[in-house]
Amino acid sequence: MLLQELETQLLALTPSEKAEALRLLAQSLNNSWPGITKTPNLCGGDACIAKTRLPVWLFVSLRRQGSSDAEILQFYPHLNAENLVNVWTYAEANLEEIETAICKNEEA
Repeated sequence: MLLQELETQLLALTPSEKAEALRLLAQSLNNSWPGITKTPNLCGGDACIAKTRLPVWLFVSLRRQGSSDAEILQFYPHLNAENLVNVWTYAEANLEEIETAICKNEEA
């Protein structure tokens, strides 16, 4: 996407959508994602739900296979809705990273 296209889309957002976009940009710039951690030598350094070894790409893959949030929470009863919100927010902001991790896992 070109910066000019992005500018047009940003200007069309509501004030609350703009605030959310700013929050996401700030998190991305600070590389600070609530509830998501990246630890070298743990799950290959992939982004995981904090205090677990569950990588973000796994949940994106499950969703693509048709699992709903409710089903995912049934599969992983120690997780909660906030964990999934953190996963989806991180994944949306880091699509290329997640795509690479999914492809890498599928090749293995």
